[in-house]
Amino acid sequence: MNKRVLLLHGWGGSDFPHWQSWLASELAKDYGKVSFLQFSDFDFPDLNLWKKELINELASFKPDIVVCHSLANTLWFHTVEEIKEVAKLYLVAPPSFNCDIEELQTFFPLQTPTKTSAKESLLLASTNDPYMTLDEAKKLQKSLNIPMKVLENAGHINNESGYGEWPWILEELKKDLKKG
Repeated sequence: MNKRVLLLHGWGGSDFPHWQSWLASELAKDYGKVSFLQFSDFDFPDLNLWKKELINELASFKPDIVVCHSLANTLWFHTVEEIKEVAKLYLVAPPSFNCDIEELQTFFPLQTPTKTSAKESLLLASTNDPYMTLDEAKKLQKSLNIPMKVLENAGHINNESGYGEWPWILEELKKDLKKG
């Protein structure tokens, strides 16, 4: 079975050298089915527009695995009631639900979600993420009742904190892709 992987970026995009762009190219090298959706106006995102784009992409691409980074997690939580369940969801470095960055005002505040619309989910957090404290990540994990992997001093888990190439996520996805 050739599973499909959808990568969803956050505020400002995830172009090279971000790990999501690296991951997209690594998956494509082996003829993997990958979509690296580019949302409209990612420097000044609008929740309603991003929701529409996400729902359209989910309907047309039909991913088995979704990998969200940063603001894409918030988008996913806003959309969770409107979408079909996926096999696996990676929630990487979500921002605080009380984020007060002016450019992101249409996304916040957000109520803590209690479901992910995925059969399996994994939350990936950092001990020093400037956008979500480890305590907030633990509360989110508890609310969702999913496993969490904590990365030591990984910042916002982006290229600025050393996550250009990220072999761990590639190996995890390869395992997921091999599952029946």
